[in-house]
Formats: sequence, structure tokens, C-alpha cells
Amino acid sequence: MKERIQKIISASGLASRRAGERMISEGLVKINGVTASLGDSADPETDVIEVGGKRISAQGRKTYIMLNKPRGYITSLSDEKGRPCVAELVSSVGKRVYPVGRLDMYSEGLLIMTDDGDFANRLMHPSGEKCKTYRLTISGECSDRALSVMRSPLLIGGYRIRPAEVVVVKSDKNTTLLDVTIHEGRNRQIRKMCEQAGLKLTRLVRISESGLELSDLPVGKWRYLTEAEVEMLK
Repeated sequence: MKERIQKIISASGLASRRAGERMISEGLVKINGVTASLGDSADPETDVIEVGGKRISAQGRKTYIMLNKPRGYITSLSDEKGRPCVAELVSSVGKRVYPVGRLDMYSEGLLIMTDDGDFANRLMHPSGEKCKTYRLTISGECSDRALSVMRSPLLIGGYRIRPAEVVVVKSDKNTTLLDVTIHEGRNRQIRKMCEQAGLKLTRLVRISESGLELSDLPVGKWRYLTEAEVEMLK
């Protein structure tokens, strides 16, 4: 299937789409021996695409997907205890993709997976300060004091976290829904925040990460990230 040349360059992991466009403009990209122009397309499976004299392999193209992880699965490719793993849910991708970050066994929602190690490392590196938003289901009402604690710079695992953004989505005497945005990814951070606030957390779903939205992706299903989404995350 034909795709824009800059998209093929980006998918190969060689450079970003914008950098690929610059390479094309500078005459560094060839399709079947002919210098490419901006707007040209090619089929990475059948066409010979070269950047700076080096051929891009279709097999070397990187894969980026988003999984809506169900409760009860561990964020791993295998488990010595025989527990269900997210790898089972993405076997149809046809490539060995790895989770970017973690969601504990009882948490759900957005999980990015890829075979691009540099991309994964950039997303997970603390200097990136990537925002993650979680939908929390709390048993009962949530007091003003509890909300104040949740919004405080709490000490989690010996680390002082940045104040979280907490929005009350819905509240009644039986259930409270909170959207909580954090800027770190400490181990079981949200659960530990709820413990310190005296809240009984019954469900935890990651609904967005770094601007990428879970949206209406069904539980247990995955989809490829779009070129624009990959560029945004990079």
C-alpha cells in the first residue's frame, strides 16, 4: 500500500516526519533510484526507498499501538505464575511490541506498546514530565478534605510528587468519579494517593497520556496510532 514518503521514513524510526520532509527537500531521498519530491508516495513493501544512500527496509519499520488494557492482565509479555499478559491481547499485531510504562494488574485503560526502544525511552524518561489522566471510581462521597489531600504534593515512596489536578466528574452518596492528572509515574502512585486521602478506590482507568486519548476503544482491543499521534508523542 502506498504511503507518503515522510510517513515511511518516520515509521522506519530513522527520523521524525518533519525531519523526513527536510531530507526530501534536500534531495537526500530516492524512490527506485529517482530523487523524491515532497508529496511523493511509495509502497515500502515493493519500492526501493533510500535515504542518504541507505535503503529503508519494510521489515525495519516501527510499530506503535494503543491497547485498552482490561482488569486482570499484567503489563508484561510473559509471566512465570501463568497470569494473563497483555501480549496475549496484541498477538494479531504480528510483531513483538513492548509496553511503554506499566498499569498494575487491577488497573485498566490506555497502554502504549511499540517495538521502537528510543521512542519508549523518551516517553518514560522523567525529564519528559508526561501528563497522565486517570478516571477513578470511589466508593461513597468524596469530602473536601480528601480532595485537598489528593491535590497536595504528597510524599510517595520517598519522592515528593507534584500536585495533581483533580476534577470531580460525578458525585452522590454511593459513588464519586474523579479525573486525576499526574505528572510522574511512581509505582502505584494513584492508589497510594487514595490511601493517604482515606478514599476507597474501586476502579482505576487511564484515559489519556501525553495528549493521546483512550476515547471509545473497546476494552481488550488495540489500534495503530496515527502518524499525527506518533509525532505528538515524540
